[in-house]
Amino acid sequence: MQTTFSIKPCRFGDLLLLWSVCFLIVAGNVTAADLNELPEQQNRFYNDTKHGWFWYENPPLEQEEQATKPAQPIKEPGRAQSLDSYSIDKLWNMYPDDFQELLNVLQKKAVQTPTEQNILEYLTMQDIARRKALAYTNATMYVTQKYGELFNVNHVYPTAGPGVTARVTMQNDEIFQTINSAGNDHALIFFVSPGCSFCEKQAGILNYFVDKYGWQIKTVDISRNINSAARFNITLTPTLLLIKKGQDNYMTVASGVIAMTELERKLYRAIRLLQGNTREDTFLMYDFQKGSAFDPTSILNKGKQPWKSPE
Repeated sequence: MQTTFSIKPCRFGDLLLLWSVCFLIVAGNVTAADLNELPEQQNRFYNDTKHGWFWYENPPLEQEEQATKPAQPIKEPGRAQSLDSYSIDKLWNMYPDDFQELLNVLQKKAVQTPTEQNILEYLTMQDIARRKALAYTNATMYVTQKYGELFNVNHVYPTAGPGVTARVTMQNDEIFQTINSAGNDHALIFFVSPGCSFCEKQAGILNYFVDKYGWQIKTVDISRNINSAARFNITLTPTLLLIKKGQDNYMTVASGVIAMTELERKLYRAIRLLQGNTREDTFLMYDFQKGSAFDPTSILNKGKQPWKSPE
C-alpha cells in the first residue's frame, strides 16, 4: 500500500491561528460553538487587514462632530435669574433684547416651578412690557398728529363717510376722463376661443363698455389667428390687451372674466403706464394723490429731514 502526501501552501497567519486554537482547546477556554465562528473571524481578520493596508478613510462625521463640538454646559434646575438684583427703573430702561431674554427666563422659571414668587416676578415683567407698549403707542399718536403732513393720510384717503364719498367721486372722475380721452389712439384686443363660455360673458360686459366710451375693440380667435396669439403670448381666454397707436408696447388688462368697474380701474392704470404718466412704483396712485403720503417717492423731493430741528 502506497501512501500519497499532498502539501498545500499555508499562510503564516493560518498557521498562527491554528496554534492559537490548539492552545485554547488544551486550556479549556474555547467551546464547539466558538470553533464554528472561527472561519468568519478569520476572513474578517484578513479582509480588515487588507482594507487597512490599501485604503484610508476619514473618520465618520458624527465622530468628528463629537470630537470638535465643545461640551455644552448642563443647565441646573432652580438656578434661573430672579428680579432681586433689578430695580423698576433698570427694568424700564433695559434694552429690548435684554428685556425679552429676561422675560423668557422668568416665564420658563414660573412654568417649571409655579410658586407665588416666580409667578409674581413673571407677571411684573409682563406688566412692564405692557406699559412700555402703551407708552410707545401714545408717543406715536402724538408724533403722527404733530407731523400730520408727513405721516397722516386722511387728507387724501379719508375714512369718515363724507370724505369717503368725495374720494370715490374723485377716483371715478379721474378714471372716466382718462379712459374717455384715450379712445382715439388706444384700442383693446379681445382674445377668445371656440366654446369658451367665459368669453361670451366677457363680450356682454364689453358691450356696456363700448356704449359708455365708444372704444374700438378687435376680437381675435386664437384658434384661427395662431400667429397673433403667439406674438402676444396668449394661452388663456378671455384675455384683454391694451395697445397704443404708434407704439410696440402693450399691456395686459385682464385674463379671465372681469367686471365693468374692475375693467375701468385696470384699463385706467394701463393707459397711464403706456402714456408715461406712471411707473411701476406708482402704479396704483391717482393724480390727486401726487405729493402726498400715498406718493412713494415724494419724500425724496421735499429736501428736508423732519427729525432734525430747524437751525
